[in-house]
Amino acid sequence: MLPPPRLDYRSISENFVSKSTNAINRKAPITVEAIQSVSRLYNELKHHSNTLNAKRNSRSVIGEAIRKSALQKDQKAKNAAMEDAKKLKEEISELETLVSQTEQTLLETALAIPNDTHPSSPLGPESAAVILASHGPDPIPVTPTRDHVAIGKKLGWVDLENASSTTGSSWYYLTNEGALLEMALTNYALSVAIKHGFKPVTTPDVVRSDIARRCGFQPRDPSNAHVSQVYHLQNTSPAHSPELVLSATSEIPLAGLFANQLFLSSSLPMKVVGVGHAFRAEAGASGADTRGLYRVHQFTKVELFSVTTEDKSEGMMEEMRRVQTAILDGLRLPFRILDMPTEELGASAYRKYDMEVWMPGRGRWGEVSSLSNCTDFQARRLLIRYHPQTPKSSEGPTPTSTANKFAHTLNGTAAAVPRLIVALIENGIVLDESGEPVALELPSVLRPFWLGDDNLIRWQS
Repeated sequence: MLPPPRLDYRSISENFVSKSTNAINRKAPITVEAIQSVSRLYNELKHHSNTLNAKRNSRSVIGEAIRKSALQKDQKAKNAAMEDAKKLKEEISELETLVSQTEQTLLETALAIPNDTHPSSPLGPESAAVILASHGPDPIPVTPTRDHVAIGKKLGWVDLENASSTTGSSWYYLTNEGALLEMALTNYALSVAIKHGFKPVTTPDVVRSDIARRCGFQPRDPSNAHVSQVYHLQNTSPAHSPELVLSATSEIPLAGLFANQLFLSSSLPMKVVGVGHAFRAEAGASGADTRGLYRVHQFTKVELFSVTTEDKSEGMMEEMRRVQTAILDGLRLPFRILDMPTEELGASAYRKYDMEVWMPGRGRWGEVSSLSNCTDFQARRLLIRYHPQTPKSSEGPTPTSTANKFAHTLNGTAAAVPRLIVALIENGIVLDESGEPVALELPSVLRPFWLGDDNLIRWQS
């Protein structure tokens, strides 16, 4: 197991008002009273720790008194010192328990406090999102004839019925051109990320629930322990083995790749692109987006992840945004970039961009990627640190060493494959005069990664 997270209790205590306001703006599941209690618990912990240290110092003094009285053969002084030592041992044991309990309560309370929020992030619900940019061709008018479910069934690309019988609702098979499209999209997104300096990684789909929590994901609903947001694996190992879950996003194992490590600032940023599967237990809940491939329990995902210094994280966010934009521009889809408001920010996100593609069959914009700057939120929990290096001066003494700092982490979707398939089918399907699908127009950037024949595919020039 990793060492405990290293949170900045002093900062929380000194900025109680802003931390509370921020939690309210984000509708975080923590009360103002709980945030206020961090200051009290922090002061209690310092007091108990100081008392404990003083008692431990006294133990050394009494130990010396016992040794001295033994040498002098002063049995009365020795007995008195032994009695004091016994009493002190009990006091130290009680204080150690009190310090441990206070420390644990303080940590659990502080862990529930969300990250700070970027000053430019809009306040409010999803409807308050600000459109930063629009790209691609003009949106096609809404029409049910472009519905990806009907088209996928008719052309043999999507099989929902057999998947439902095999696994359940909100699971699917991709077949024929549908399966080939997944492979092509995965490799295309990888190729763009690699060209931008991201190193490829294949990630495990199973992670420790502790790692997921440290990344800011709650494996179980805090308000209802019986409701799970991820799939928990039945533990057949020894009783004390860590709890394992299916990863909700490759961001989690990618973050774990850097956990409990110290880097030189000259080695940063580190940029990786991971290919894995995302598992979402809540995907089948009732709602408007559960039809077809848009919201499913499992999907292939290509994920960008970066570890950088604190002064470079905002610049890295814009660099990662350019990679995401390049991927969607290459697919020739109408999309827009949104600066997401406070109520849409996950616990770890300092700032978050969403990219939405127009889906005429669904009749709405659909999120296909997101990008979050988590600053040091995850790094403090996962103990990802770096040592700042100061440039050597040609004149004068060598600068003194600076303290280690917590890194900043960022994550962004390179390709959430099923949603891109929805967008490509609904925007690219070719219909005959009667409205029947006869072919699919795909962007030429996918052609180098296409493994099948071109019978139903028309490549855009």
